[in-house]
Amino acid sequence: MTPVKAYAQMQKQQTSLSEQIEAHTDLVKRIAYHLKGRLPSSVQVDDLVQSGMIGLIEAVQKYDASQGASFETYAGIRIRGAMLDEIRKGDWTPRSVHRKSREVSEAIRSIEATAGREAKDEEVAKLLGMSMSEYHQILQDSVTTQVLSIDMPDHDELSEDQLTLNHASDMAEPMQELMQSQFQGQLAEAIASLPEREQLVMSLYYDEELNLKEIGEVLNVSESRVCQIHGQALLRIRSRLKEWAE
Repeated sequence: MTPVKAYAQMQKQQTSLSEQIEAHTDLVKRIAYHLKGRLPSSVQVDDLVQSGMIGLIEAVQKYDASQGASFETYAGIRIRGAMLDEIRKGDWTPRSVHRKSREVSEAIRSIEATAGREAKDEEVAKLLGMSMSEYHQILQDSVTTQVLSIDMPDHDELSEDQLTLNHASDMAEPMQELMQSQFQGQLAEAIASLPEREQLVMSLYYDEELNLKEIGEVLNVSESRVCQIHGQALLRIRSRLKEWAE
């Protein structure tokens, strides 16, 4: 290939890259605003968008259509991963929030093991010796601490295997695959066994991608109450998957 043709091809590739990025800028913004709805006020949308654009550029550069996933699906995962990486680096969650979330999970686990049914808010608060307002505040805080663990692995660890965008890698360890499959199965069971309202909130939030305000309109409750229900569901799941966390 002559230098002139090589230069022309390079220019064409750069133009294509720019067009792809421009065409999916709205996807970055949509993911940023959806993620911001469950993060502290200290996390700025502009910071999420900036890190998400880096994820979008990586997606454009690394996307392989032969793997079967659409570009929007692949790019969405990369974008969210880049945003979550940036949030992790900020380390904005106080240790006390993690500690209180663990205490609530342990209380839920204890009550459900003894009673053989779902633990009620009042029972958990009483066991922990706190008021309902204190308990509900912990639930709201827990949403922000759990978002990183339930949503996405570290961005650097993302691969087509982990994103289920292709067939299992020949290099993957059979035991690791088995454990991943078992975890996914137990996670599905834990979600399916949630109280009906908590299941609905999880479905609307993660499957339908509604924000907390929109879910509140569906359920005819306040946005803060939706956040509490969401937090309760996450901590209940955590309590039922304790052996995996250990």
